[in-house]
Amino acid sequence: MPRTFSSSPVRDLLALTARPEVISFAGGLPAPEFFDVDGLRTAFDQALSRRSLQYAPTEGDVDLRALVADRLTRRGLPTGVDDLLVTTGSQQALTLLVTALLEPGAVVAVEEPTYLAALQCFRLAGARIVPVAGDEHGMDPAALADVITRERPELLYLVPTFANPTGRTLSLERRAEIAALADRHGLWVVEDDPYSELRYRGEPVPALASLSERVLYAGSFSKVGAPGMRLGWLRAPASIMRTLVIVKQAADLHTSTIDQAAAAVYLKSHDLDEHVRGLCAAYRERRDAMIAALPSTVPDGTRWSDPDGGMFVWLTLPNGVGHGDVDTAALVTSALERDVAFVPGASFYATTPDRSTLRLSFTTNTTAEIAEGMRRLATVLR
Repeated sequence: MPRTFSSSPVRDLLALTARPEVISFAGGLPAPEFFDVDGLRTAFDQALSRRSLQYAPTEGDVDLRALVADRLTRRGLPTGVDDLLVTTGSQQALTLLVTALLEPGAVVAVEEPTYLAALQCFRLAGARIVPVAGDEHGMDPAALADVITRERPELLYLVPTFANPTGRTLSLERRAEIAALADRHGLWVVEDDPYSELRYRGEPVPALASLSERVLYAGSFSKVGAPGMRLGWLRAPASIMRTLVIVKQAADLHTSTIDQAAAAVYLKSHDLDEHVRGLCAAYRERRDAMIAALPSTVPDGTRWSDPDGGMFVWLTLPNGVGHGDVDTAALVTSALERDVAFVPGASFYATTPDRSTLRLSFTTNTTAEIAEGMRRLATVLR
């Protein structure tokens, strides 16, 4: 009998929101109007050669790795070429790590709630997932210390900066405490970092990986470049890099040679930092438009995050007297009937979900579309 797997509810929702009249706050998608199509077309033209159409080293294009290493180093995470493995999106980086580090039944500690595709990956590997409590400042180190003592996890998974789905950022003080716990207990930590460059206010916080050699860092070109290129990278110490390379060889031999070559040409010839500044300016306006619309969209007593960056706002609708038991999954059909979409929060929980939660993404729609979408959403939530 074939094994049974659950699909991603976000991917399922994206299929339902394909109608052009639907204003979707569901997918965590970059805005396509900001893709540098001309720049990438030129980069692909320049990269196209017999060499870039050939098989390539599993570790990845050396020029691309050097350029990524330089960007990470300039952003405060000292990195060399040999520290990096190019992956087919950062999702593959997570899959490779799970394959290399976990046996069925191994314990993985996660934020609660957390990125649902990571939960899918851990479940597929047969891991036992244990949630760690947190608050608006991210994971609670004291709660993590308790989980380490009780459950002996082999891996901790975090999206510490502008987390998916909550938008929260782990404070510097807590990062230092978690890094110290990882060092003390020999715990591998996965820092999934697709969003940190998309900062709209405040000062950058050092990467968790800069505080401990036990932290494995996954990055991506998807949110600042183009997700269709499926380019990510994994920063890992030499002690496990050889194993990761062997696992990737078994998975796909190597990531697309032409996409890597084009990305290297693009990074050499274009100012990606300037492009990111433009993204941040546009996304800041969209985040502000969504936050401003929330008081007239949601019922009294609703709580929401006000993220410093990233793509998401996380809401908790009121339960109790006068409100009843709220299940946002039951509201999706009504929302789609009104041509608006969101993601119910239950799928982001490893264990018992809070069904009164939902995630909204603000990046894909203009401020005018956000205003109209929130007006439609108000007819469902209020």
